[in-house]
Amino acid sequence: MLKVGIIGNGGIAHCHADGYKELTDRVQIVACCDINEEKAKSFSAEYDIPRYYTNCEDMLKNEQLDLVSVCTWNSAHAPCTIAALNAGCDVICEKPMAMNAKEAEEMKAAAEKNGKLLMIGFVRRHGLDARDAKALIENGDLGEVYFAKATYLRRCGCPGGWFGDKRFSGGGPLIDLGVHVIDLTRYVMGCPKPVTVFGITADKIGARDHIGTTEWESETKVEKPVFNVEDLAVAMIKFDNGATLQVETSFNLNKKENEGNIEIFGSKAGLTLEPFELHTEYAGCLADINIRGEHNFNFGRDFKREIKNFVDSVEGKAECKANAEDGVMLMKIIDAVYLSAATGKSVDIDL
Repeated sequence: MLKVGIIGNGGIAHCHADGYKELTDRVQIVACCDINEEKAKSFSAEYDIPRYYTNCEDMLKNEQLDLVSVCTWNSAHAPCTIAALNAGCDVICEKPMAMNAKEAEEMKAAAEKNGKLLMIGFVRRHGLDARDAKALIENGDLGEVYFAKATYLRRCGCPGGWFGDKRFSGGGPLIDLGVHVIDLTRYVMGCPKPVTVFGITADKIGARDHIGTTEWESETKVEKPVFNVEDLAVAMIKFDNGATLQVETSFNLNKKENEGNIEIFGSKAGLTLEPFELHTEYAGCLADINIRGEHNFNFGRDFKREIKNFVDSVEGKAECKANAEDGVMLMKIIDAVYLSAATGKSVDIDL
C-alpha cells in the first residue's frame, strides 16, 4: 500500500484526493498539509486523513510517505517538490511546474538525483480529446501539421486571491491558463521543441473585480486584493519541425463570450477539439466530418485518469504522460513569451 501526502489543501487538492480515493486498494492518503491550519483540518476531516500539518517539512519528516501531491500556489511548487523528492517520495506537481525555467530545472535535477518520478499536472493530456487527436495526427489523417491555434479567453475571469499577485502566481493568464492549451497542443502534435517565440502582454482592464465574483474564484481570501499581472497574453511559437502555434489567453477581455478551443491545421485535414471535428475534402468538395463517440475533456473524470497514471507510473505499470522534461520545456516557452513582451523582440529558446 503506497502512502500519500498532499501539500496544499485548496480547490485543486480535492481533485487529487478524489483520484486517490478511486485507488484505495493501492494507495492511502495518510497526511495533508496547508499553511492555513483550518483548511488543513477541514481537508483532513473531509477525506478521513489521519494527520494534518501546517509545515510540509514536518510532514515529510514525521511520515513515511511514498507519494506526494503538490497543490500549492505557484511560488511554493519548487521548494515543496524538491523537499518531497529529497525525502524519497515520487511527486506529482500541479501546473505550472514552477515560477520559471530555472526553478523547473532545479526540480528536474532533484528528481534525477534521488531517482524518483516527477510528474507534472498537465491534466488536459488525460482527456479523451487529447487521446484521439494525438491518434489522428500519428495516423497521418491530418497530413503534415504546420499550424495550430490555441485559445483560452475569459471575459471576466480572474479568480482573485493569490492569482493576481505576481509574488505567488508568477504571472497572469499566460502562466495560469496558457500552460493548459500550449501544453495540450504541443502534446498532440508530438511534442516538437520550441525554437523561437514572439509574445505580447497587456494590462488594460485589470482585475475587473468590481463586476463581482465569477465561476473562477480562489479559495484564498485576502484583505486587499493585488492585481499586478497581465490580463491578456498573445504569442506565436515556432517549433523545430517548422510548425507554428498561435496562442491567445486572457483573464479579462472585452468579448461577448468566453472561448476555449484548439484548432490544428494539416495538409490533408484540419481538426477542432470542441466540437471534435475534421475539416477536409471529399469527392472534390469541402467536407466536415463529425466523429461519433466520446472525444471530450471532463474535469472530474480526467483528474482521476491523471492520478491513476501517476500511481501506475510509480508502480511500473504505465509510462508517465507528463514528465519533468515536458514541464521544463513549457516553462522555457512561458519565460520566452514574457521576455519577448518585455523587450518587444522575438526570443530564441536555448534547447
